[in-house]
Amino acid sequence: MKATGMFRKLLHFFNLDAELEDQDGVYEEIQKGIVFRGTNLWILIFAIIVASVGLNMNSTAVIIGAMLISPLMGPINGMGYSIATYDFELFRKSIKNYTFAILASLVASTAYFALSPVSTAHSELLARTSPTIYDVLIALFGGLAGIVAISSRQKGNVIPGVAIATALMPPLCTAGYGLATGQFEFFFGAFYLFTINTIFIAIASVWISQLLKFPIRSVIDPGRKKRIKRVIAFVIVIVFLPSVFLGYKLVKQEEFLRRANQYVSNVSLFEGNYLLKNNIEAKSHKIVLVYGGAALSETQKTAIIRKAMDFKIKDAEIAIEQGLAFGSMDDKNLELLQLKEEIINLNTTLNHKYAEIDSLKKQQRFGKTLLNEITAIYPQVQGCLYSESFDFSHKQELPQKKSVVILAVETEVSADDKTKISNWLKRRLNTEAVRIYFE
Repeated sequence: MKATGMFRKLLHFFNLDAELEDQDGVYEEIQKGIVFRGTNLWILIFAIIVASVGLNMNSTAVIIGAMLISPLMGPINGMGYSIATYDFELFRKSIKNYTFAILASLVASTAYFALSPVSTAHSELLARTSPTIYDVLIALFGGLAGIVAISSRQKGNVIPGVAIATALMPPLCTAGYGLATGQFEFFFGAFYLFTINTIFIAIASVWISQLLKFPIRSVIDPGRKKRIKRVIAFVIVIVFLPSVFLGYKLVKQEEFLRRANQYVSNVSLFEGNYLLKNNIEAKSHKIVLVYGGAALSETQKTAIIRKAMDFKIKDAEIAIEQGLAFGSMDDKNLELLQLKEEIINLNTTLNHKYAEIDSLKKQQRFGKTLLNEITAIYPQVQGCLYSESFDFSHKQELPQKKSVVILAVETEVSADDKTKISNWLKRRLNTEAVRIYFE
């Protein structure tokens, strides 16, 4: 019983009944949102131009601004609502207005990109040409949030947020860019993303409208209901399946990119040759490596390519290029390069020597540190000498590194105290190889 009561309390938090807008009010709001003439039409055109400029200049902030002022969500919610309530007149109006909005948007964006002197496809444009399963999820859950907000009295900032998340405007502008520049792969990729957003926002509207039990607005026989459900299922499958395939390709590309970066890092230095630069093309599974150093032989190139098998990218196309080879230089340039290499080696040697000197200085000061620490425990210790040395023996091939500590004591130290001091020093120096002398 307690579990049932807790479950009911939990469900109470998700209950929307108390916050729902009047059903006639929701219907009127959706009807107003589907119309594209006068104010809505001008806002749409302005939003399209703003989004096109943002894509052209590769400005994320400008693109977000365009999505905020775009009125494209209205007809999509109208389509979803009308399907759920079997309001076929509203559905026809939504389709008609949405088609007009799409055509107006394509004309505006195509005209802008045809006139713009900048025709480079920046990252913001390219990001809208390869939709995946993740875009389906964004559209679906964004659409769910949108229709719940429309149905509620507490709309808050949800509608603008949904407009940003589902991003209807940028792919439509990218499609216009594809038409203006004759790059139809851009057009089809972007328009597919736009279709995904449209379909799954509409499906979300259907589900929520049915869940909230909005009233049926026409008489419909069961046979027609079944046909409508079949059409909806067919549309979902047709739109959904390509996105799954593209999502799978995206995951494989990311995996290839990760393995390729590991491989490139592994072959950055190969038998005296330095990797000057590299280029990884995840889509085509191609890796270009440009080396500098001694001229690479065919055997060495083959060895570099074979290393790819260790990183499970044996299907990659690996191109090896010689960017700078010593053998191709004249004597003067070769001598200059050798002098530079000698200077680098000398600097490295000097740094090692400085490090050794610094280490010796620290050793000298370490005796003082040990003295201060041990005096607090054994005041009879008045001096400390600390050094590190090697213990050579005929019995061992390699010498052993040992720490030597000589303690000057004021009075005789008992055997028990000597053992305690010895154990303390071994723990303090973190080694068993310590020789301790008392004098």
